[in-house]
Amino acid sequence: MTATTWSQTDLLREMNQVVETNLNRHIGVAKEWYPHEFIPWSDGRNFDGLMGGDAWSPDDAPISDVARSALIVNLLTEDNLPSYHHEIALIFGRDDAWGEWVHRWTAEEGRHGIAMRDYMLVKRMVDPKALEDFRMTHMSQGYESAHSGELLHSLAYVSFQELATRVSHRNTGRFTDDPMADQLLQRIAADENLHMIFYRNLLGAALELDPSQAMMAIRDVVLNFAMPGTDIPGFQRKAVEMAVAGIYDLRQHRDDVVAPVLRFWKVWDVENLSAEGEQARLELSAFMDDLETKASRFEDKRDTLAARMNL
Repeated sequence: MTATTWSQTDLLREMNQVVETNLNRHIGVAKEWYPHEFIPWSDGRNFDGLMGGDAWSPDDAPISDVARSALIVNLLTEDNLPSYHHEIALIFGRDDAWGEWVHRWTAEEGRHGIAMRDYMLVKRMVDPKALEDFRMTHMSQGYESAHSGELLHSLAYVSFQELATRVSHRNTGRFTDDPMADQLLQRIAADENLHMIFYRNLLGAALELDPSQAMMAIRDVVLNFAMPGTDIPGFQRKAVEMAVAGIYDLRQHRDDVVAPVLRFWKVWDVENLSAEGEQARLELSAFMDDLETKASRFEDKRDTLAARMNL
């Protein structure tokens, strides 16, 4: 049997019913929540400046520097929502179920940034001036994915990225040692998990329609995966701090993000692959083995890295 190679336009059209089904599923299970209910407003006080309040100090909030770095990275990643919206709107369009999802997803992601910023400022967890400077720098650079405009690559990427964001939010909440911050980030992480399920299901449908193109897209994304916040000022050090602390490290990336999604798609059992599709699967398998080796080495060196970084 000769496999069909689908154009991007044909895939968009063919998958519209899958999108509609998963959109309805998402709306049915998503829990409405309100950021203001998670914010301890009475704990807030004025900052210096126009209100003549108190200048921010690291002593204002009893959280570690690593927790503060993780909160900043997670928030700034959410902040670039206009660029993310632009990316998926260009690919998915604004018509039919695809367009409905674009706007629904954007609204839900916007709520995350609102809630996190309010909480962090009310509790004085971060320097508000530095945070705003970071935001301006980060957003002024915009965001364009490595596979901008490519449907299958984009679906593969967000399947992993949404789950990675869930893991990072969930672990950051625990690391703050602030029960309400933990609860808020749990709530956000639950949303991110639903977003992952939506995208994961769509790419799963694409694997059935065009297994070889989808497999090659998965291979490309997994081998070159990078979170959208890599251009945040000081990101590399913050990412290492988070990894050493166990908020998001190579082991979690492999075992809690990449492997479960690949397992859900049954990539090792996909049939009717072309020679290029089979080669992509072989490269994917070899990469997962290599990632296992790197994750183990990192775990062995974690204590040394922590001491070197004074964590």
